[in-house]
Amino acid sequence: MKLISWNVNGFRACLKKGFEEFFDSIDADIFCIQETKMQPDQADFKKEGYYAYYSSAEKKGYSGTAIFTKKEPLNVAYGIDGKYNDEGRLITLEYDNFYIVNSYTPNAQEKLARLDYRMEFEDNLRNYLLELNKNKPVILCGDLNVAHKEIDLKNWKTNRGNPGFSDEEREKFSKLLESGFTDTFRYLYPDTEGIYSWWSYRFKAREKNAGWRIDYFVVSNDISEKIKEATIHTEILGSDHCPVGLLIEI
Repeated sequence: MKLISWNVNGFRACLKKGFEEFFDSIDADIFCIQETKMQPDQADFKKEGYYAYYSSAEKKGYSGTAIFTKKEPLNVAYGIDGKYNDEGRLITLEYDNFYIVNSYTPNAQEKLARLDYRMEFEDNLRNYLLELNKNKPVILCGDLNVAHKEIDLKNWKTNRGNPGFSDEEREKFSKLLESGFTDTFRYLYPDTEGIYSWWSYRFKAREKNAGWRIDYFVVSNDISEKIKEATIHTEILGSDHCPVGLLIEI
């Protein structure tokens, strides 16, 4: 099964920058996007053979997630116990033998102004995943807004303590992994450097490859041995993030 996740930084804008061409060429079974910045009726994107599910923020032009999937799920859930739907943060699809959870994790913001909200989200997400995992394995994907280790961003020394690389955010990601989950890219490529999924639009960061790896596929440890490939499509433009992928036998 092939899965793709991409923070499109505005779905309507990305549709004008090659999204559809990549979508067609990659032929994913499940394609998740984050930061749609739209309401469901604001984008003209319908693909034959795919079911579409959107969760949009109440604030227009902000946040939002969506999933396109070839196979109709058994169930669809939005948010976590009714929380976070106001920002369209989370969609869960249930299938016979796994769950797929698409998350757009909140940014802690400048000077960590929203860190408390972020920490609450992290705890609720981890507990939610653990509850799901009691029933069947879980695949979590999305823009998780954290570079876990120093290897996961170019300029780690100067970014220590900044949003996305604060000790608090990194510790929450470590705690998630320690609770029974696997970072699929690092599972296959534990020492690979210089591969990132997000670059600032400033300072020619992408041209210099001064990036961060903050987009992930994370899976239950029970299915880690089923991971066949984890990809980061650095060649794909259209957003300040690039798509990430997972090939897994499940």
